Amino acid sequence: MMGAIDIAQAVRGGRTTASAILEQCLARLAEAAPLVAVTRTLAERARAEAQAVDAAAAAGRDPGPLAGVPYGVKDLFDIAGLPTTAGSTLYADAPPAAADAEAVTRLRAAGAVLVATLNMDEFAYGFATINARHGTTRNPHDRERLAGGSSGGSAAVVSAGLLPFSLGSDTNGSVRVPASLTGVYGLKPTHADLPLAGVFPFAESFDDVGHFARSAADMAQIWAVLRGAETAPQPGEVRVARLGGRFAENVDPDQVAAMAAIAPDAPVVTLPDIARARSAAFLITACEGGALHRAALAEHAMLFDPATRDRLIAGALLPRGLYDEAQTFRATFRAQVAVLMADIDILLAPATPCTAPAVADPRICIDGAMVPARADLGIHTQPISFLGLPSLAVPLLRPGRLPLGLQLIGKPGSEATLFAYAAWLEQQGVVGVSPPPGGFEGSMQ
Repeated sequence: MMGAIDIAQAVRGGRTTASAILEQCLARLAEAAPLVAVTRTLAERARAEAQAVDAAAAAGRDPGPLAGVPYGVKDLFDIAGLPTTAGSTLYADAPPAAADAEAVTRLRAAGAVLVATLNMDEFAYGFATINARHGTTRNPHDRERLAGGSSGGSAAVVSAGLLPFSLGSDTNGSVRVPASLTGVYGLKPTHADLPLAGVFPFAESFDDVGHFARSAADMAQIWAVLRGAETAPQPGEVRVARLGGRFAENVDPDQVAAMAAIAPDAPVVTLPDIARARSAAFLITACEGGALHRAALAEHAMLFDPATRDRLIAGALLPRGLYDEAQTFRATFRAQVAVLMADIDILLAPATPCTAPAVADPRICIDGAMVPARADLGIHTQPISFLGLPSLAVPLLRPGRLPLGLQLIGKPGSEATLFAYAAWLEQQGVVGVSPPPGGFEGSMQ
């Protein structure tokens, strides 16, 4: 499958058209029902956008850096004329959005073509994309396994080669977890650095727009469009450290080996109070999510997914004092970590504790006990969200094996450094996208 940059170059260079790319994409999406990744196909809108790109190119105008590149969005981005469901039956018949989300607007201005909305955990509350309304998204590498969540549909379509990139959202790991489990790149940016206008919220303290793609170069280009700025040149030397302590527990041996190979002489650092940080993150998430849905729970509780409903009710009942205490600790913790990272550019850490669990038994082993994947796949991502740091999930190169990823964690505003380092790891043959066996993978030309 052609990547986003390659498609845009072909369209801008007149070697193909946005409309031709789109029709191939729509045909492939029509065959993808077994993945349970797509909630709505937006063929009419997509054809109009592709035609606008082709008209601009025919008139000699630059149609944009993502000219003709098809993409999809997690089903919590506002799409003009459609209800924003956030993966819930509760809002299936809500009034249509009056305008596109700001991220969608920026992508359209860059020439990208919106093709579909994509499956998610209801209200983004989970790491599994087990959705009571639409079903469970399947992993393209093994359809008997989860794709992760809550942006599982967005990860699955990119992993399967159905779309060159997609948008998701990341609150506690909802981009990085499915990126790791499906073997693609996924970014949680510096907190609040990408536009959240028109995105259905979960927990304001941690919510971020994120995206998935199949190369470091595509990730950087899409990030630049979403941010509205070009990536800055980066110095050649990058100071790398490995995260130890809790991040060295509940990991796959291949992740340990990869980090040792990537940075054999790197220091191992331990974040202070990491268990307390994750507990505080859970508390803040639950409290903010519960407060957001309190009125709807009081009036329409039975329309919620039972697994989501119970967690939101518990969050709504938390005392305000606990929430304030958690936020106070967060500020202290963030200041401590900033000092610790003063001489470090990138921290290496696992993205998930394991490969994708089975759909039939969605549990994982944490500290020797089997626990629900929906809650605990984010054990290594949640503390990073708590800090607001940018984190790029990169797929280890594992042809023929279930995917597994690492996190490249940087200082605020250092996304360009993360992309550059990921590109170097690609050149070293350490990270990269391995196509799933059979299925939908193929070329889009």
